[in-house]
Amino acid sequence: MSEHRPLLMRSNRLLGSALIEHNLVKFEDLEAANERLLEIATTGDLRRSSVLSVLVYEKKVLTEEAMLQHVVDDHGVSVIDLRTYDVPENVRRELDLEACWATWSVPFDHEEDFHFVATAYYLSSAVRSFWEKKLGGQIIWQATTMDIIADFIDRTHLEQLAAKKNNLRPLTTGSQGPMPLPTMSAAPFPMSDTVSPPPPLPLGGQSGSRPPLPA
Repeated sequence: MSEHRPLLMRSNRLLGSALIEHNLVKFEDLEAANERLLEIATTGDLRRSSVLSVLVYEKKVLTEEAMLQHVVDDHGVSVIDLRTYDVPENVRRELDLEACWATWSVPFDHEEDFHFVATAYYLSSAVRSFWEKKLGGQIIWQATTMDIIADFIDRTHLEQLAAKKNNLRPLTTGSQGPMPLPTMSAAPFPMSDTVSPPPPLPLGGQSGSRPPLPA
């Protein structure tokens, strides 16, 4: 985690600032969530080091649906469900998964100079800046939930491990279907039975085909 810790902390700090700016959470709730984030971050667990997950799953003072609705209404970003999107093999194989955990974002396609990135942290300017610099070109941002991001990263991680064990042969695609994988829990990290699962992806998220390029 040491390599990505500065990115993780900045991504979360600027997300928190944006949530306050847009009146999505109260200052005192964010302060408590930040304290909890620091506790989790000391464990080195990238998966659980998220101020958004603390606000949503532990403090329960924010819902992802409310934040996604704000991103759609105020920023013109559409939503996507990666669980039904056919992400190209070369994109999956080359992903920096620790950077994905640190920013709760995943590049999932590209065409010419356009890159498509799904994120649960769109409101964090640090996240947008990081991927703009890393990918180059123009980014088409798509909003999604933490659960969908976590599911995608888990699946891609297992595929990358399988590719390494098979002498870096291409990831299996086509008629054989995807590798059977364990089902993700409702939250992006293990929680108690009292935690409510996240709502289904709202707003008619896209699936199955590439989002349209800008005119």
